[in-house]
Amino acid sequence: MVQFQDVSVIYGESFALSRVNLCVEPGEFVFLVGATGAGKSTMLRLMYGDLKPTRGQVMIYGQNITNLKPTGIPKLRRGMGIVPQDYALLPRKNVWENIAYGLRAIGYSQREVHRRVAHALALVGMSSEAKSKPDELSGGEAQRVAIARAIANNAPLLIADEPTANLDPETSWDITLLLQQINLRGATVIVSTHNPAIVDRLKKRVVAMENGEIISDTPSGSYPGEIERARISVATLRR
Repeated sequence: MVQFQDVSVIYGESFALSRVNLCVEPGEFVFLVGATGAGKSTMLRLMYGDLKPTRGQVMIYGQNITNLKPTGIPKLRRGMGIVPQDYALLPRKNVWENIAYGLRAIGYSQREVHRRVAHALALVGMSSEAKSKPDELSGGEAQRVAIARAIANNAPLLIADEPTANLDPETSWDITLLLQQINLRGATVIVSTHNPAIVDRLKKRVVAMENGEIISDTPSGSYPGEIERARISVATLRR
């Protein structure tokens, strides 16, 4: 589904990513964890073609997207759902229109757009807010709409960048359970976060990053604590 093969991203003389190798299989739920600046968002941007690696290869659905031309980016993204950290909802359009907009751009018929929007809103529990504008929504509601928009085309891969940032603990857990539900319906889900509480509770695969490197990769893991990160860092230096 997703493969990073010896991937580095260099800005000037600084490494945003350094020789990263990662394989995500279909149907997995993966947390990318680490402090701000660890490389999580860079990883996600590489997955949806917003950034090119300086070295190495990025494979999505078996296709090498490393040298994908700009004209190929929209087609790539039609095969995935993307939940940005800032929601990126269109302020002058209501909830229904925000979700329908992307589906129309892809070329779905009006009937199919209606069916898909209704289904996505029902899945995230936002059907009653279909006519609301983004500025009338809470942070948690806006995030649910962003997720609905991402899943409306029934893509097999969902990528979410800090989906619980700036949300209270209860809302954060609700959003996390929604992502788990989407995963249980068959989608591969990759979530970047620095929220230890949701990672520890869900017990999914945890890929920990630090200074642009993967420092641990644990199935059914938890968020690495300070002692654990120190142990991993020492082990990495001894390789």
